[in-house]
Amino acid sequence: MLDWQHLLERLVVAAILGSLVGFERERKEWAAGLREHMLVCLGSALFMIVSAYGFTEVLKPSQVILDPSRVAAQVVTGIGFLGAGTILVRGESIRGLTTAASLWAIAAVGLAIGGGMYVAGCFTTVLLLIILALIKPLEKLLYPEKRAFEITLRMHSERMDIPLLERAILSANVTLVQVIMRRCEEIGFHVVEIIVRKPKHTSITAVLNALQAIDGVTMITHRRL
Repeated sequence: MLDWQHLLERLVVAAILGSLVGFERERKEWAAGLREHMLVCLGSALFMIVSAYGFTEVLKPSQVILDPSRVAAQVVTGIGFLGAGTILVRGESIRGLTTAASLWAIAAVGLAIGGGMYVAGCFTTVLLLIILALIKPLEKLLYPEKRAFEITLRMHSERMDIPLLERAILSANVTLVQVIMRRCEEIGFHVVEIIVRKPKHTSITAVLNALQAIDGVTMITHRRL
């Protein structure tokens, strides 16, 4: 049976490692951030501890035999429903896959810590942080044609002309991925969310200027995806 000091140690380490990966997701304002990654890692560690040490009183040689790996396998498959909840599909655009994958990976870290594999859990956490924080800038450098931006407009409902918006975007030499229109909380206005992909040498400023010049646009913001 695991004594309470080692039990507490494993749970705390799991929570800390989960927080490191969760902080990276939180700073980019994804659905699953700091608390979610801490909970997944902590829960996975406890599942592993219960699986390995929670049934010692009922175990009897040649009569009752338990396989701790069975619970670990269920965690691996069961974490999928959380990951699916972070994935958003909008037309041709899919967001949240990386966060879903990080949840799945941090569950594995929790299982490792719960099983007492500190080196494996800590080393995997370091690799996760490298992948999440450092690989994306490298990916953007290697594949500049994949640079995507989300542009949000607020427009007068009566003056809204989606075909005109599309022509303005295409005139700026960018690829239009999708256009989503929804009602604004303020009466008489709509919010239009536009995702575009631009070549390396094309400035996003040209797209913003073309959209700003359209009659009815009262506010425009953008961010890089």
